[in-house]
Amino acid sequence: MASSIASPAPEGGYQFYVTEDPHHDHHGGDDEEHHHETGTMLGFWIYLMSDCLIFGILFAVYAVVGQNYAAGPSPADLFEIDKILLATFFLLFSSITYGFAVINMQQKKQNAMMFWLIITGLFGFGFLVMEVLEFEHLWHLGAGPGASAFLSAFWTLVGTHGLHVTAGSIWLVVLLVQVKMHGLTEANIRRILCLSLFWHFLDLIWIGVFSFVYLTGVLL
Repeated sequence: MASSIASPAPEGGYQFYVTEDPHHDHHGGDDEEHHHETGTMLGFWIYLMSDCLIFGILFAVYAVVGQNYAAGPSPADLFEIDKILLATFFLLFSSITYGFAVINMQQKKQNAMMFWLIITGLFGFGFLVMEVLEFEHLWHLGAGPGASAFLSAFWTLVGTHGLHVTAGSIWLVVLLVQVKMHGLTEANIRRILCLSLFWHFLDLIWIGVFSFVYLTGVLL
């Protein structure tokens, strides 16, 4: 913040000097960083809400056409629930390990944080492998997305979730490289927190998919 100081001039009268508050720039930088962080997190929450709408629409479509089998196979004929449980285990435990990573990040333990992020990525990769194997199995059975309205809705819902997990896994790898190169900077911490929100969001969506699509389909 600028201020003026008056001092007597040699010829009489006064001279005025403008001085700057030495703390002004520092606080201004902090305020700017705070506004940037707040804006980033707000924008990411808005993105997650838009994703909620997308998945809400996909769930609604499945609810409407999920029993239109077109004389084809039903969920009970197709779903191997033991393998789906294993994939669910992978994804849910990846959420727990990501929580451990965030705890270590808050404690400034970079190596421990990276270890837990790597474990998270491995669990995510395991989930994707199980999902690809399931799709391959369905395809060989002739249960592709064009076989019935039920299968079209199923492939779209589960496939969209799988694409999100794939994007999150790629984001995780990029973050690991950035942290390795630059450390726990404010920007990297913000990115890790955003990915944490995204990852836990995908877990919640998968719980809905597992309960509404797989369990309901097999039990009913």
